[in-house]
Amino acid sequence: MSRALAVCDRVYAVGGSGLSAPEDAFVYLVDAAAELVLIDCGVGHEMRRIEDNIRSLGFEPDNVRQIIATHCHIDHIGGLFAWKERYGSKIIAHELDRAGIEGENDELTAAGMYGVAYKPVKVDTLLKGKVEKHTYGDLEFNFLHTPGHTPGSISIYIDTKDGRVLFGQDIHGPFSPAWGSDLKKWRASMQKLLALRADVLCEGHAGIYRGEKIGKYIESYLRRYEV
Repeated sequence: MSRALAVCDRVYAVGGSGLSAPEDAFVYLVDAAAELVLIDCGVGHEMRRIEDNIRSLGFEPDNVRQIIATHCHIDHIGGLFAWKERYGSKIIAHELDRAGIEGENDELTAAGMYGVAYKPVKVDTLLKGKVEKHTYGDLEFNFLHTPGHTPGSISIYIDTKDGRVLFGQDIHGPFSPAWGSDLKKWRASMQKLLALRADVLCEGHAGIYRGEKIGKYIESYLRRYEV
């Protein structure tokens, strides 16, 4: 039985706690008409459930042409190798988290916290700027470099019939010097997200927020981590 959730126009939650493996961060699917785009892909234990959830929506997993890795932690990238091997999906990530994703520094993936052996994968599209725009299918994806949780953390937004949809993974942290976390940079990144005035927030672990609740959610963490 499908556990996929329709979030808004073009966007679905197809993985995460209660949807796939309990260790998975939320996995979001974007319908870009000619192709599908995944935002993160979970630890990798329950890729089958994510595939089944995609099929239940009337889509095929082999049309997942792009996977955006919001950062290099295992609960977001553990399944990258399998998706690329099985379907040829292209991986998009920021250059400052490349070393974790491509296996040069396993500590950056936090895989040890999950007891998972990470399989490295080559990044196909390396983001390098503070702001980049790429078109996939019929949608423009706006990439913002939002360091803090990790050096190469990114946030993405798209504009749909239901307004501006922001994929702001792991807004809540946590933070560790082992991953290169930087609270000062994180606070600046959160201000960037607030300035977007998004209509829908798809967060990596906390789920979906809408309207005024988005700002309240982000601001609550800014207060929690006041310096």
